[in-house]
Amino acid sequence: MRVPSNNYSESLVNQLNTLRSRQYNLQNQVASGLKVSAPSDDPAAMANTLNMSADKAAAKQYSSNIGTLQDRAANIYNVLQKLQNISTQAGADAISATSDPNAKVETKTTLLADLNSYLKQALELANTKDPVTGKPLFGGTSGSTAPFTATKDADGNITAVAYSGNSSVNQVAIGANATVSVDVPGVNTTGSGVPGLFGDSRSGADFFQNLINLRDHIAAGNTTAIASTDKAALEKDSDNLLYHISNNGVTQTRLDLTSTVLQNSLSALDKNISNQTSADLVETMVQLNQAQNSYQAALQSGAKIMQLSILNYL
Repeated sequence: MRVPSNNYSESLVNQLNTLRSRQYNLQNQVASGLKVSAPSDDPAAMANTLNMSADKAAAKQYSSNIGTLQDRAANIYNVLQKLQNISTQAGADAISATSDPNAKVETKTTLLADLNSYLKQALELANTKDPVTGKPLFGGTSGSTAPFTATKDADGNITAVAYSGNSSVNQVAIGANATVSVDVPGVNTTGSGVPGLFGDSRSGADFFQNLINLRDHIAAGNTTAIASTDKAALEKDSDNLLYHISNNGVTQTRLDLTSTVLQNSLSALDKNISNQTSADLVETMVQLNQAQNSYQAALQSGAKIMQLSILNYL
């Protein structure tokens, strides 16, 4: 009987190639710490890893968006607090102006100086810019120019304020199919959308004009107008500010909660990706040692068999 030695040689080479490939893969896993670095290593694991990596990239972008929104919301909140302080002081001045119809000239002068100061402060706040983008916080989506401009008299006192922005706000994605806006338009006279901060047709708020009216009525000594008109108008401004302060707080809370959820999601994704791709070094080293031993055993047994004469098989 003759043994087809060429068949055995081919089988031996195939086995050695398989064992060598196994060693190579295990060595790569030990060196890189990854058990999956190419689709051929584990197609299912690679597909899962790619999907989770895409989810991770999206979550990181959402998280970045939230960070930007949180900073912007905090800047807006600071302005709202300062405006509320001006509103409170103006209300107090209105009460002071009507409590004593025969107020001294010095008192009237002080009240007028206060209101002119409030108007200037409010105008600066109305044109506050985002420190990151350099664009106005309260201009809607109109651009980078100051949304509020003032007309002044010969003494430099503000007599009118015009708004050149719009009532639109930017919506930003903070999750799949979830967007939010922290923006507040300076003025909104459309009757829909986000209420305007300094003027809104629904609430009747008209921050600048109401301050101007109060100042002019104090100057004229018109306590009747102050009592019957200005106080009520200032209350509308105050209520509008309280709405925006409350809404800002609710939005910031939502952003904080969503940020926490995203951070937890990112941690879970990192863990799952690691489970899919990271090699267990102890187990991998054991498998590598076994593969090396098998390879050496195959070489040795192959060498012995190939050295045998064909006569040993007759």
